[in-house]
Amino acid sequence: MEKLKVSLDFGSKQIEVGELVGRDKKIYFKYFDEFLNLNWEISPYHLKHTSDIQEVNTSLFDGLFGVFDDSLPDGWGKLLVDRKMLASGFPLDDINPMLRLTMVGSSGSGALIYQPEIENAGLSTSFKALIEMEGEVRKVLADEPTAYLEDLFQLAGSSGGARPKVNMGFDPSTETLWLSHGPIPAQFEYWMIKFRSTYDVSDIAQIEYAYYLMAKEAGLEMSISRLFKGQGDTYYFGTKRFDRPNHSRLHVHSAAAMLQDNYRLSSLDYGHLMDCAFRLEKNISACEKILRLAAFNVLSHNRDDHSKNVSFLMDEQGQWTFAPAYDLTFSQSAHGHHSMSVAGESKNPGRNHLCQLAKTFAIKNAAEIIDQVETAIALWPTFAKQAGVSKTSQERVTKVLSRI
Repeated sequence: MEKLKVSLDFGSKQIEVGELVGRDKKIYFKYFDEFLNLNWEISPYHLKHTSDIQEVNTSLFDGLFGVFDDSLPDGWGKLLVDRKMLASGFPLDDINPMLRLTMVGSSGSGALIYQPEIENAGLSTSFKALIEMEGEVRKVLADEPTAYLEDLFQLAGSSGGARPKVNMGFDPSTETLWLSHGPIPAQFEYWMIKFRSTYDVSDIAQIEYAYYLMAKEAGLEMSISRLFKGQGDTYYFGTKRFDRPNHSRLHVHSAAAMLQDNYRLSSLDYGHLMDCAFRLEKNISACEKILRLAAFNVLSHNRDDHSKNVSFLMDEQGQWTFAPAYDLTFSQSAHGHHSMSVAGESKNPGRNHLCQLAKTFAIKNAAEIIDQVETAIALWPTFAKQAGVSKTSQERVTKVLSRI
């Protein structure tokens, strides 16, 4: 039997939530009575507000409830966790979700923390520059040995997605990066910086930054982002973490995990997302946010708009809000469809489908929202030039956008 105590760490206070128990290859969860008295729900749709012992009713999250699976890394982060566990002597057959949660402990995204936590070894070094860190990232991607696996693991946290990422501090007043793991000095902010994956174009960071500028112009709420310069013509895309405001923490829950959606083969429509946002925020403005996001993804050809790239935040008063948009960039998809459909259409959604979606949810200013997004996307050449996107990439994106 394996047991993990689950708590919410908001920075200013910790609140014990409940207990996870693993037994006979099944995982169970039970809320603590004291937490139930708060009348909060850390996962409103599929984790009941009850003192009963609960068992997962889906196979999507390897035996975990989705809200706890959100604490686990995927893509790059999962690669590091598994490499570290194998290097620490854990047999491959013993690596399971509960063990991974003990590895994450208090270092994951959001506010959920897990105890007991496997104590991490000390860092081998403090990196002096991003280019040095990227060199070690390349070794991991190439399945080559690195002396800094522990460093990369601790800096990655529970990051998801295919592109390698690191969490670090940034002081915008001095343009200084804090490249070490652990608590960062008070004057530094919590940021995440991305590196290129093996299959990315060389100016992927500049393209994402241009899309960030374009999304801001389109009226989307975005966390502050910027480019960090490396050696020569190398740039890295960085964004301030919205789950770490002012050295505090917010509970983060992805739409994929909240709604039990297989984001790799999603069955969700933006309408499902609207309904969820409205129920959590209890305001029509939540639906307007989703419409604006849907319009941007459709009209800017971001087809990697899956349900794990959308999240909700809960603060220390138990109030839910739609998280700032993230991972917005020019992208294809495996089957040429958008990951989420718009009014039932995923292959070639357009303005008519966006209007139909808006009509279903009685959004009165839909035309104004869609017009603002269209106007912003028409400025792609301006934002691409400002971000330093290569001429080849500018033309490639322009050609696709002109057909939408």
